[in-house]
Amino acid sequence: MYNLLKGKRGIIFGALDENSIAWKTAERVHEEGGTFVLTNAPIAMRMGTLNELAEKTGSQIVAADATSMEDLENLVDQATAILGGKIDFVLHSIGMSVNVRKNIAYTENKYDFTQKGWDVSAVSFHKVMQVLYKKDAMSEWGSIIALTYMASQRVFPDYNDMADNKAYLESIARSFGYFFGKDKKVRVNTISQSPTATTAGQGVKGFSGFISYADKMSPLGNASASDCANYVVTMFSDLTKKVTLQNLFHDGGFSNMGVSQEVMDAFERGSAEAE
Repeated sequence: MYNLLKGKRGIIFGALDENSIAWKTAERVHEEGGTFVLTNAPIAMRMGTLNELAEKTGSQIVAADATSMEDLENLVDQATAILGGKIDFVLHSIGMSVNVRKNIAYTENKYDFTQKGWDVSAVSFHKVMQVLYKKDAMSEWGSIIALTYMASQRVFPDYNDMADNKAYLESIARSFGYFFGKDKKVRVNTISQSPTATTAGQGVKGFSGFISYADKMSPLGNASASDCANYVVTMFSDLTKKVTLQNLFHDGGFSNMGVSQEVMDAFERGSAEAE
C-alpha cells in the first residue's frame, strides 16, 4: 500500500454488500490510511451487511436517506464530529429505478416512479453537495466522486430511465463542481464504470449477456469493482488535485470502441451457422 490517503477523512455512501463498488472502495481507502463514516438509507442497511464492513474498517455508520435534507445535515454534522474535522473525500454510489425493478418498459414508464428514481439517483447528489457547501464542511482540495454509466450518453435500451438519471447526475457534477471549485477549491467528478456485477447492476434486464458483450468489446476487458475502487482512491488522493468537472471513463476502453474483432468473429460465426 502507498498511504495515499493517510490523515484524510471522508463519507462513503451506498455500500450494501461485498459486491458493491462502495464496499470495495471503503476497504481500499482503509488500506491507504483514510478514515470515514459509512452511510446508507435505513431500508438498504436492513437488506445488506454494512455492520461487517464497519467492523472491518473501524468505521462508524450514520443512517441517512440521501433525498432528505434533514438526514444529510445530521450526517455531515455527525461525520465531522466523529472524524474530528472537515471532510476530504465523498463517494456518492447511489442509484435506484422503480421502473427497472418492476420491469416497466421505458416507453411505459410510470412517472411517479420516474421521479422517485431521479430523486434518489441524481438529485440526491445535488443535495449532498449543497449541504457540504453550505456547512463549509469540505477541506480545500477535497474530492467528491459520483458513480455513473455511459448509458447517459449512448442508448442501452434495458437501462431504462436510469440512463436519464445518470445524464442528470453528470450535469450536476459539472454545474455544482464549478462553484465548489471556484469558492472552496474542491473538485467534483463522475466515474463512468464498466458494467459491474453488483446487486444493483444485476437487476437490469439482460445484464449477464451485456457484461459478456462489454468484456469482448473492451481491449482491456471490463473493469471490476476492485479496479474501480483503486481508481476512486487515486481521485481522492492529492495526486489528482487539478482534475475536476470531468466524466472519467473507467471501462477498459469500451467507451471509445466501435466494434472489436471478438464481437465481429461472434457475428460471423452466427451468420455462418444460420446459412
